[in-house]
Amino acid sequence: MSLLHKLDQIVARHAELQATLSGGALDSQKFVAASKEYADLGPLVEAVNELRRAEQELKDTEALAGDPDMKAMAEEEAAALRKRLPELEQAVKRMLLPKDAADEKNAILEIRAGTGGDEAALFGADLFRMYQRYAAEHRWKFEIMELSDTGIGGYKEAIATVSGKGVFARLKFESGVHRVQRVPATEGSGRIHTSAATVAVLPEAEEFDVKIDEKDLRIDVFRASGPGGQSVNTTDSAVRITHIPTGVVVSQQDEKAERQRRDDARAADRKGQVGSGDRSERIRTYNFPQSRITDHRINLTLYNLAEVLEGRGLDEIIDALTADDEASRLAELAS
Repeated sequence: MSLLHKLDQIVARHAELQATLSGGALDSQKFVAASKEYADLGPLVEAVNELRRAEQELKDTEALAGDPDMKAMAEEEAAALRKRLPELEQAVKRMLLPKDAADEKNAILEIRAGTGGDEAALFGADLFRMYQRYAAEHRWKFEIMELSDTGIGGYKEAIATVSGKGVFARLKFESGVHRVQRVPATEGSGRIHTSAATVAVLPEAEEFDVKIDEKDLRIDVFRASGPGGQSVNTTDSAVRITHIPTGVVVSQQDEKAERQRRDDARAADRKGQVGSGDRSERIRTYNFPQSRITDHRINLTLYNLAEVLEGRGLDEIIDALTADDEASRLAELAS
């Protein structure tokens, strides 16, 4: 489908929704859904209309250029419009890009020492502090959930919840293997060591509040049987709760299975982000001797390592990664 046809469909849908909402024939549930869709499409339709007005203005201005008395002014206006049109078109394309539903969510940040022993754990601690400082720069809440300290200042594992506006959108590109090149404090010969730590950024799962009237529940306590008919415990070990109005049944085993399913999904997501944790799989290299930081995904190299580790310089890298991702998606949209 061409971009022009897609824009025509959006404008037509917006007009259709406007007519439907004005008709007043919808029930409350459909009215709410239609109102939301209409409101969501509004800014995009406004941008499309602005683009089309500019395109028409350019045609009218170019027509005036044939008049000797208007030529100079018309050519000046036409030049300005030709410069403005690509910007308007790009703005429309950005608004057409699918939104990542997780972008506005809080994030679970997990850092683990990879190859490199104690030096990898020390680097993991450096990364953890970097994100802690970065969160402070953005006025986000940074809550430490778990720390596995090596005893010499390193972290084998560190997990935190980061809460605030647009957290996952800013941190999601940080997932992967981070490699460090530096001379360890314990290295007497001055030889540079290479080690790594893995970073996984996962969107925080939403919690749902469900209000259930106790009189609508039937609770049965029973003995759960394991494989081969053997009892899991010698005493009552499972609970089955039936919601009488709907017939929905939940047992202790179901809860365990659901928790296991979610844990497995999270583990698979984490593994997909960080790979094996080997330094050869790195997404970014922190070179201390040269104060150099390189993001290998976009071939970006900066020489402000200290500023990045303090959190202040990380935005420049994240902005570049975000722009690259947007450019790739815009290219797919145009193809």
